Amino acid sequence: MEIKIPKEVRQHKESIFFGLSARQFVCAAAAVGLAAGIYLGLSPALGKETASWLSILSAAPLALAGFFTYNGMSFEQFVWAFVKSEILCAGQRRFVSANIYYELLKRKGDTARD
Repeated sequence: MEIKIPKEVRQHKESIFFGLSARQFVCAAAAVGLAAGIYLGLSPALGKETASWLSILSAAPLALAGFFTYNGMSFEQFVWAFVKSEILCAGQRRFVSANIYYELLKRKGDTARD
């Protein structure tokens, strides 16, 4: 007996606050806190308009990290996969085949001559 589950049910994510998941809410709250801190810290020195642009530009990546998914990976998993494939394991990969049967026959022939 097989029970078919609709795709929507398998991809369901629990919403906690304002329809956001816990991850989305934490990232959005951190982005708001970062933007407020940058604005309040830099507005006396740089002016209100420049400080507001800097706060928006610095908080946007943090807010987007909560909503980012790619092939079922979160932002951190995606960044780790990217770093691993492009930096840590980067480079040319050569395929070198080994004919195990030939090697065994060659060894058997070497021992037969002795």
